[in-house]
Amino acid sequence: MEIAATTSVSVAPQPPRPSNAFSRKPHSVSSLPLASFQRKHCVGNDKLRVSASSSLDAVVAAEKISPASLLDKRETGGVLHFVKYHGLGNDFILVDNRDSSEPKITQEQAAKLCDRNFGVGADGVIFAMPGVNGTDYAMRIFNSDGSEPEMCGNGVRCFARFIAKLENLQGKHSFTIHTGAGLIVPEIQDDGQAKVDMGIPVLKAQDVPTKLPGNKGEAVIQAELVVDGVSWNVTCVSMGNPHCITFGTKGGPKLKVDDLNLSEIGPKFEHHEMFPARTNTEFVEVLSRSHLKMRVWERGAGATLACGTGACAMVVAAVLEGRANRKCTVDLPGGPLEIEWKQEDNHIYMTGPAEAVFYGRALL
Repeated sequence: MEIAATTSVSVAPQPPRPSNAFSRKPHSVSSLPLASFQRKHCVGNDKLRVSASSSLDAVVAAEKISPASLLDKRETGGVLHFVKYHGLGNDFILVDNRDSSEPKITQEQAAKLCDRNFGVGADGVIFAMPGVNGTDYAMRIFNSDGSEPEMCGNGVRCFARFIAKLENLQGKHSFTIHTGAGLIVPEIQDDGQAKVDMGIPVLKAQDVPTKLPGNKGEAVIQAELVVDGVSWNVTCVSMGNPHCITFGTKGGPKLKVDDLNLSEIGPKFEHHEMFPARTNTEFVEVLSRSHLKMRVWERGAGATLACGTGACAMVVAAVLEGRANRKCTVDLPGGPLEIEWKQEDNHIYMTGPAEAVFYGRALL
């Protein structure tokens, strides 16, 4: 596959911009501010070539482009139009796929696009698709290794902001999304952040799934898991995708997550025989009952700067182990998320940012 990308890139951080009333009419896609500079970059190999350019002129031009022209259906010529977003550094290539229930690219193409040396670079590709079973939209994701997860918390916030931009939705608004993990309901806030009803956590061992036997009824809470000869205490939670959460080794000192060799230990958890569908793994340091620090090894993506479903699963585990309150700030390498596990409805709510990074097109 050969890829050529033309992008307008934001390099300066900016505060969220509140917006007002909602409508569903097409509008001009507003690009992000960019310092006055020009850059050209080209890398390639026998199978894949990427070129990118960015300048102030490109951003000004992007301000005048509507979603219809920016994200039009010119893929018949082998061109894929996309917008790249990130949620606390967990980054995704967003594709307007509302005209089809089949992804515009294959899993193999997605993996090449996600390559940070020879592609666009991302933790995954997300497709905005027509809704099913009465939902407003459907969301599918291909990970950077080409696998397909059920859902992604940071990805769904990016998805929500992407839809709001495409549909010219402004101000506070919610809509329904069908995912592999079931119904997800994000709500765009007045400050531009997205609050997402992540649903009810799943604790039954066989539904997570894990082969670890339930030690608190059918749930796995502070159970022993031997990884490479070391005994860890783990709690297993599904947010529609599997998570293994640990606060440290059995009888060991308090976990310092910054001291972990994540690239070494992460894959050993992910591919452990106790997790038949593999697992996401969250390593947690408790700062207070309302403030937790986490590093994550994501199934199919590796070490990422943030994981929304992981932050939700981790707060559930912390509450079940008696370590934290139901409402917490979770510090991730990419920034903080606000997580609340409400007792009245048993649902978990995640609030955090999602920002556009650049617009581009890829020649497939």
